[in-house]
Amino acid sequence: MNIEFEKQIGDNIRRLRIYRELTQEQLSAKLQTIGIDVTRSALAKIEVGQRHIYPDEIKGIRDVLDVQYENIFPEKLPNDL
Repeated sequence: MNIEFEKQIGDNIRRLRIYRELTQEQLSAKLQTIGIDVTRSALAKIEVGQRHIYPDEIKGIRDVLDVQYENIFPEKLPNDL
């Protein structure tokens, strides 16, 4: 996956998490309660684009934050995708 694309996804997740007034620890805990094993540390790395995010994690984040996929993914794709 393109690193800039991953950074944009992470930034969108961070913004949505903050909008929902959740800490990384709280979002991580909510994800774990629905069976998505993401630690606070892993979530921090996702938010800054240092860790790949898996499809089940994207779905879990979407469900917990109660947003659409369009809110997670950047509107503009990088040129090399």
